[in-house]
Amino acid sequence: MSYIQNPILKGFNPDPSICRVGDDYFIATSTFEWFPGVQIHHSKDLKNWRLVARPLNRTSQLQMKGIPDSCGVWAPCLTYDNGVFYLVYTNVKSFDGVWKDTPNYMVTTTDIYGDWSEPIYLSSRGFDGSLFHDRGKKWYVSMLVDHRNGRFFGGIEMQEYDPLQKKLVGDVHYLTEGTDLGLTEGPHLYKRGDYYYIVLAEGGTEYGHAMSIGRSSSIFGPYEFHPKHPFISAAESEGNPLQKSGHGDLVETQNGDWYAVFLVGRPLTTRGNCTLGRETAIEELEWKDGWPWLKSGGRVPRERIPKPNLPEHTFSHNGSMVNFDAHMVPIEFQSLRIPMTEDWCSLTARNGYLRLYGKESLTSLHQQSLLARRIQDFHIVASTEVEFQPQNLHHMAGLVFYYNAGHYHYVCITSNPDGSKKMLNVISSDNYKMSFQEELEDVTGVESVVLKGEMNREILQFSCSTDGKTFKKIGRELDASILSDDHVRDGRSRYRPAFTGSFVGICCQDLAMNEHHADFKWFDYQEIKYLQNQSNEKK
Repeated sequence: MSYIQNPILKGFNPDPSICRVGDDYFIATSTFEWFPGVQIHHSKDLKNWRLVARPLNRTSQLQMKGIPDSCGVWAPCLTYDNGVFYLVYTNVKSFDGVWKDTPNYMVTTTDIYGDWSEPIYLSSRGFDGSLFHDRGKKWYVSMLVDHRNGRFFGGIEMQEYDPLQKKLVGDVHYLTEGTDLGLTEGPHLYKRGDYYYIVLAEGGTEYGHAMSIGRSSSIFGPYEFHPKHPFISAAESEGNPLQKSGHGDLVETQNGDWYAVFLVGRPLTTRGNCTLGRETAIEELEWKDGWPWLKSGGRVPRERIPKPNLPEHTFSHNGSMVNFDAHMVPIEFQSLRIPMTEDWCSLTARNGYLRLYGKESLTSLHQQSLLARRIQDFHIVASTEVEFQPQNLHHMAGLVFYYNAGHYHYVCITSNPDGSKKMLNVISSDNYKMSFQEELEDVTGVESVVLKGEMNREILQFSCSTDGKTFKKIGRELDASILSDDHVRDGRSRYRPAFTGSFVGICCQDLAMNEHHADFKWFDYQEIKYLQNQSNEKK
């Protein structure tokens, strides 16, 4: 029997919203401060998935300069109706303190692989908005932010959307406050048989996370909840490899089978740090007495589930090596808060190279010159070849393992204060507390340097090569577990956001003039398990 291996979307891919159009399945996931906004993956068999689009690729759709870490794009909802795709998303502007600024928008397209419309403003009353199409009407459903007396989560409300006026109209209907798990968010509505169903994310997006479902004979409620609620959760199974399960969506196949997709986390240790962020998993459902249940029994998701009765459809592997000799940056890469534009990220300034013009520091929430991709396995090796001629200590360029502006490990080329020597340095930041390698590696006179980082679960080791063959370790072993939601959130405000995952990429800083450049010849990302599997297959 063929199986689906969970998670189906590895690495930072939370808050999945699934949409089927004929024989094609699409999942949209959150991207927070990373630009372009929203990841859309495509599949035909629910097993094999490929990243195909990031629809929010213009600042007119997504303005994020200056937003805090883990704000930006939250919980997109992807739906389809009468030839049109609809994408609802929140662009969170601020989240500290009592007040929350959470404007919600919608964009549309008839071609999911093409350009999307300019955004339509919906509401700022809450976040995690979704759109439900029902018998000619469209309903916008969202959680409600209640700032009074520390409540915050105020339940779920709904309002009609008028596609002709392109705005919400009519009365706001309060649907439910959720269950006793609390922290109710991430609503999606469905219609099956005589009932309307509402799926909710509850319990908080950590180890108490869950997926609840209620039903009502009227779309306006009242909603009764699953007799064994929550119907998906690993909160009481701390040894399960898939933790934090919740915030999901349902889909019916063309054969009438039902599945749920939802976010999960894979901790390094029991209830420990999840360096890969929140990922997307899938489970098969069955309906009994008008309620969905996990087909396996219970509520705990599995690492492997039987593949559905759909023809298997695989995608070709793009390869790990990226040579910067193309006309566009590969889709796996994203930037922080701002689009990739020629003024800081150029594939034409020098043939065969990607040129990054140094901008602000790794602490900046505005203008960083950084390109990175998700880390999607526990043991990976990333490397890059860079040519850089720093003139002072304000010039840096290199390879960075990044979680957010206060948590990263960075091996960089820089110089001594008077610019007479070119040096390698390792800079680490843990909750904005900076540490520097005590002894710098002198690479004066070396034109190009290969920088490498090997991240094996909680251990990260940097190395370098000046001939592209022989590598020397740079600095001590570093704690990679700080690149996780769990570490960042530890000891901080309950509602301070930390919702992304670990990235690895290239960057350049000019803290003096914002103009000195570095040239990157290639970037390589290798998952060790994948390489081992390839080797075994050849044998």
